Amino acid sequence: MMQTATLEQQKAVGSRLVSIDVLRGLVMVIMALDHSRDFLSSALFDATDLTRTTPLLFFTRWITHFCAPIFVWLAGTGAYLSIANGSRDRYQLARFLFTRGLWLLFLEVAVIAPLGWSFSLGFGFTRLQVIWVIGASMVIMAGLVAVFSARAIGIFGLVVIALQNMFDGAHVKWLGRWAGVWRAVHNPNFYEPFPHKVVGLLYPVLPWLAVMAVGYGMGHLALLEGEKRKRTFLKIGLAALALFCVIRMTNAYGEPQPWHAQSDAVRTLMSFVNCTKYPPSLLYLLMTLGGGLCFLACADALPTMLTKPLAVFGRVPLFYYLLHLPILHGLAVAFSFARYGRAEWLYQDSFALRGSTHPLPAGYGYDLWVVYLVWAAVVLLLYQACRWFGEVKSRNRSTVLSYL
Repeated sequence: MMQTATLEQQKAVGSRLVSIDVLRGLVMVIMALDHSRDFLSSALFDATDLTRTTPLLFFTRWITHFCAPIFVWLAGTGAYLSIANGSRDRYQLARFLFTRGLWLLFLEVAVIAPLGWSFSLGFGFTRLQVIWVIGASMVIMAGLVAVFSARAIGIFGLVVIALQNMFDGAHVKWLGRWAGVWRAVHNPNFYEPFPHKVVGLLYPVLPWLAVMAVGYGMGHLALLEGEKRKRTFLKIGLAALALFCVIRMTNAYGEPQPWHAQSDAVRTLMSFVNCTKYPPSLLYLLMTLGGGLCFLACADALPTMLTKPLAVFGRVPLFYYLLHLPILHGLAVAFSFARYGRAEWLYQDSFALRGSTHPLPAGYGYDLWVVYLVWAAVVLLLYQACRWFGEVKSRNRSTVLSYL
């Protein structure tokens, strides 16, 4: 007989809220789709470029926009819950956030960038993305947690998210002498600390710190009684989505890229939901976090046959992240050798391929159906590895394992 028990009927380990693990696991699975597309797709242009993309390619990219905001938001919520469940006091949490943040910064620069994205220790191009910004935000959050209440931290995050688009484009001049500082902490930037060594800071710290701060400030909502918690998350999520729609309709604020009516309804919808991720705009965050909160409200009602594997991924997100990039990159290299007998263009970061000294061969890449097949196969492979590691962590409560 098919098992149909819901999350509400499951017994979580310790005080973990299983629906949070399920949501985190879902965005991890979706994230792997985006990175499968990065390495294998034949579409070498921006998938959200409405002048070139197709609906399937666009929405393959668009659905992955939900990953980073939800992942960063849940990092803040998880930090709050570690106090609430008594495993740490506020100062122990501050120490943990500081040390874990430094660990994530190290992993991004020394492991993920060269061994995940580049397959090269030359560090010609080092991208700083979600793991970097979670680490940097945790280091800053350590100081905030030690000094301020969760309510104050949450309000800080909301204010930054709400007001950040006041300084888009030419309006940054309103900040006067602080305009340069604003660009450094709010906008993506590229630096060349050494000759021929470029660092791409794609995830600026301020807006993502604000997302983590909001997650921390809302952490107490995850402790509400079951039905009340669901109703609260659903109300907030729907309110965020409604606010997104109302503001987006006006093209007046919250998104530097206006939407326009297109040749058909589908492309008009694509334009409407095509919001800026680098840096994350107010409307981008209302759309993605609103959707995540609605899912969180409904997750308890989903059948165990769906939620159980997602929770497996959600309990070991860093382990999953560290594995999936080299696996996907390695498959791309293997495909290239099988097709061309060489793969030197993949021994560098894919972000830098356009200006590469090893240009991509004609016809490089595959149709989306191949991307989807590879993604599904990799997720199945990762499930076995993550289930094993989750069992190891459940048996061994060592401090070292808590950093993975």
